[in-house]
Amino acid sequence: MAPAESVRQHPVSSRKTAAPFFVGLFNPVARRLARAGLMGPNVLLTVAGRKSGLPRTTPVALINVGGRRWLLGVYGPVDWVQNLRAAGRATVTIKGRAEPVQAAELSPSDAARFFREVLTPFIVSLPMGRLLIRSLGGGDILTDPEAAAQRRPVFELSPAASAGGQARAVPKAQR
Repeated sequence: MAPAESVRQHPVSSRKTAAPFFVGLFNPVARRLARAGLMGPNVLLTVAGRKSGLPRTTPVALINVGGRRWLLGVYGPVDWVQNLRAAGRATVTIKGRAEPVQAAELSPSDAARFFREVLTPFIVSLPMGRLLIRSLGGGDILTDPEAAAQRRPVFELSPAASAGGQARAVPKAQR
C-alpha cells in the first residue's frame, strides 16, 4: 500500500460517537500497563485537546506492519480521534519512550484499501485476531471494508521533524 496520498479534508463521519462503557473503566488500568510496556500493541497517545489545548492521553492500539504505523478509530470519531484531527500531531509513548509524530488521516477510499490490504491480513494472521476485532465491534472491517471506512477513521503516523529538521524520539527523562 502506498503512503497516504489523499487526506480526509471533510470526514464522512465526524459526528461524535461513544466508546462502549467498558473502555472508560479499563482505560485507567490500560494507561498504567501501556506506560510499563505491558499492553502488547497498545501505546499511549498524547494529543492536545481541540478545545482546551491541554494534553490528553489515552491508550490506543498501534498497527505496525512493514515499517509503517497506523492508528484506527475502531469506535469512530471519539474524543482522541477528533483531537488528533484538529492537531495533526501527537506523541506516542511506547514502553516509556515518547516519540513526536505527524498524523495524516486516510480518505475513505484509502482507509478501505488499508483495511483490505494491510489490516485484514494482519488480523487473520493473529491467533484469535478475528475474535478480537469482532469483540471490539469492528467485524465490518473484515466483511465490508468500504462501509467500515465511512465510520472508522484511520491515521498514518510518521516521525515529526524536530527544530533541526531531523525526526527524533524524545527519551522519557526529557518529557
